[in-house]
Amino acid sequence: MQKFYSDAVEFVPILLQGVWLTVIVTFGSLALSTVLGLLWALMRVSGIGVLVGLSSSLINVIRGIPIIVLLFYLYFVMPDFGIALTALQASILGLGIAYSAYQAENFRAGIEAIDKGQIEAAQTIGMGCWLTMRRVVLPQAIRIVLPPYGNVMIMMLKDSSQASTITVAELALQGKLIASSTFKNTSVFTLVALMYLTMSIPLILLVRHFEKKANHK
Repeated sequence: MQKFYSDAVEFVPILLQGVWLTVIVTFGSLALSTVLGLLWALMRVSGIGVLVGLSSSLINVIRGIPIIVLLFYLYFVMPDFGIALTALQASILGLGIAYSAYQAENFRAGIEAIDKGQIEAAQTIGMGCWLTMRRVVLPQAIRIVLPPYGNVMIMMLKDSSQASTITVAELALQGKLIASSTFKNTSVFTLVALMYLTMSIPLILLVRHFEKKANHK
């Protein structure tokens, strides 16, 4: 145990540099996936055939491509088309696109859970489709989708480790580099696991809070 403590004192400052990049990748891709997911969801429920078909196709294609392949494509292939992204940019873009499909399904489920009578009532008093969506549907749908949205945050935090495959020196890659140079695998990866757990626990508690609030409504 004393050896682990001494290793922790030595390695934690280095690993914290990776934590910072993990946070950037997680919340950057979370923001992007939220915007894209909401866009795909609004297209799905628009009732316009072309938009419904396009969004459904996009969601199916995105869900069918592994995240790691999407990251490789953005980082290694896009330069062939004249678009060169940094590893960090490619990571945020790749994870954001990948998770937008799951966000879209969450948002769509939340929107479709709203009572149709409320929508009809809003339209009878002169609200247009988009005004009804903005003032009546989305505020209620957001409360419904908060618990699954929190779960997406947790999954995205863990999947941010895949950014290491395109050289982003986030927490997982920092741990791998330290372990390969010191051969102290047990200490290093225990610290990495504890750091991921430390970041995940507040999100887990937040999800439980959202679920309790949703159940009491």
